[in-house]
Amino acid sequence: MLKASALLALVAAQPAVAQVRLPKLVSDGMILQRDAPVAVWGWAKPGEKVTVTLAGKTAATTTGPDGRWRASLAKMKAGGPYEMTIAGTNRITLKDVLIGDVWVCSGQSNMETPMSRLRDKYPDVVAQANNPMIRQFNVDLRYAFSGPKADVAGGKWVPTTPQNVLAFSGVAYFFAKTLFDKYHVPIGLIRSAVGGSPAEAWLSADALKAFPTYAQAAEKVKDSTYVARTIAQGQAASRAWYTSLRQQDQGVVKGSTPWYATSYQAADWKTMKIPGYWADQGLGPVNGVVWFRKEVEVPASMVGKPARLELGTIVDSDSVYINGQFAGTTGYQYPPRKYDLPTTLLQPGRNIIVIRVINNGGRGGFTLDKQYRLTAGGQTLDLRGDWQYKLGAATAPTPGSTSFQNQPGGLYNGMIAPLLPYTIKGVLWYQGESNTAKPEEYQPLLTALITDWRKHWQQPTLPFLYVQLANFMQVKDQPTESNWAGVREGQRRTLVVPNTGMAVALDLGEWNDIHPLNKEDVGKRLALAAQKVAYGDKKVVASGPLYQSMQVAGNKATLTFTSTGGGLVAKDGKPLRYFAIAGPDKKFVWAQAKIEGNKVVVWNDQVPNPVVVRYAWADNPEGANLANKEGLPASSFQAQ
Repeated sequence: MLKASALLALVAAQPAVAQVRLPKLVSDGMILQRDAPVAVWGWAKPGEKVTVTLAGKTAATTTGPDGRWRASLAKMKAGGPYEMTIAGTNRITLKDVLIGDVWVCSGQSNMETPMSRLRDKYPDVVAQANNPMIRQFNVDLRYAFSGPKADVAGGKWVPTTPQNVLAFSGVAYFFAKTLFDKYHVPIGLIRSAVGGSPAEAWLSADALKAFPTYAQAAEKVKDSTYVARTIAQGQAASRAWYTSLRQQDQGVVKGSTPWYATSYQAADWKTMKIPGYWADQGLGPVNGVVWFRKEVEVPASMVGKPARLELGTIVDSDSVYINGQFAGTTGYQYPPRKYDLPTTLLQPGRNIIVIRVINNGGRGGFTLDKQYRLTAGGQTLDLRGDWQYKLGAATAPTPGSTSFQNQPGGLYNGMIAPLLPYTIKGVLWYQGESNTAKPEEYQPLLTALITDWRKHWQQPTLPFLYVQLANFMQVKDQPTESNWAGVREGQRRTLVVPNTGMAVALDLGEWNDIHPLNKEDVGKRLALAAQKVAYGDKKVVASGPLYQSMQVAGNKATLTFTSTGGGLVAKDGKPLRYFAIAGPDKKFVWAQAKIEGNKVVVWNDQVPNPVVVRYAWADNPEGANLANKEGLPASSFQAQ
């Protein structure tokens, strides 16, 4: 809990105002932390007395010379709804206030991913999401370099309904639902996450001092003139690139029939397999615009009904036309292309689908192993296979730009510092993908972040629960180095920090999608960790096996584990996979492995003197099968 002096140091100056004013978090529908003193704060005229009343408890304070005030309400049990009154020269009444458990949900896009992205996977969950005891406050994106902000840029508390839940973090919602079903207390989620953000963006200026390179970068972006100029230059370069691309694109040349028109003749277009990448199918590593065209026969039984066009994911952006009419667009590569079509767009018989794809850099095309189909009236047309294609324009990749929201310290100042007076139960963290270029940094960064946030929240034992990176990218046949495995190792090793927990997700990823859809099991595994770390359940098996130690005798390495639960198992009943072993030369080969009690013995007859053992050390260790009898997978590790 922040003392008044600490709060003054952490928040930026606010103008003195005559009437009592509150931060956006302290508002209608909020959930306050049970069983702990609760801070209520805001601004008013200097010297003004402010009284806060909630559930029969009252706290009074006086505004300081800077126009700030802070009151602390005594501990309360879970309950509500209540009304809170804040009285000074004016009187504010906040309605529908609950007392329960509050979790800050932070990180990058896998924490940000909303239920709307998951609705096709969990249609019943969305339809049944009607629980006013689970609420989310979504912190609007804002970064700042001049110092910590006093308030968030925007946001409001919303209860769970089938419509509202679409904006909830998927991971956080499944976490909250699991805890509510067990403890039956209100759960408040404060989602403060930004896609693509690296860990250093979430560190305070104090914490960045331990990382000189990042501290220097943070100093550089304090120059607002430099930031504004760089942003303007980047925006101008991007506009010029897209303008030039459109001017060069033969598919939309003025005075000619556009290539998406039904009257356009595409007889000379070549063919390409979709899904796939055009670098592999004749065009080579081209950046720019490529057009795709396919004629499909639509039966009359699909016409006049709600229809959906699914086009997997596309690198990088697309605009879609059906029968000459615009049908949808997506501006970057990651979102699934699911375009709901007007009932008037399809026609019986011949229909023409045209896709204009812009590739900004790298390998352009259509992601493999995704859905490519047209559905309506309970019928499906498979769109995989031959499509016609033609290059509209070739160009250099888009010019590079500085993403200032990812610069060190910026998101801490803009999206964490304003939350600090708010008492919370703990933190959920799903991040790391944006730090895989330097995996050796991740353990010190994450450890520093945990220490930093605990210090500034003045909750030294604040539970901090995080998700280990899921499996992703192509499966490799042989043992290999992996930056993703390196980050996972940093995450595993961070468990030495007290009151932390980790949800292993090695079996929940998708090789072709950095945003896997199975957020339910991620949320449930975080909830298991919460039951142990935050709720003191000593009986719960909160994790899969975690490597503890290794002993070598002859050519065999014997590994011991914690979190074995009911015992170690190969969860698919097959021999253990993804163990690799190396001698002094550090050349890894696949190893045999067998479970003996709660230990695993590992060997390869070609390695007489083993010194290092790895398990699931790969970007995508698909099929890694060491688990406990509770079905929770073992973390990857390196033992030496």
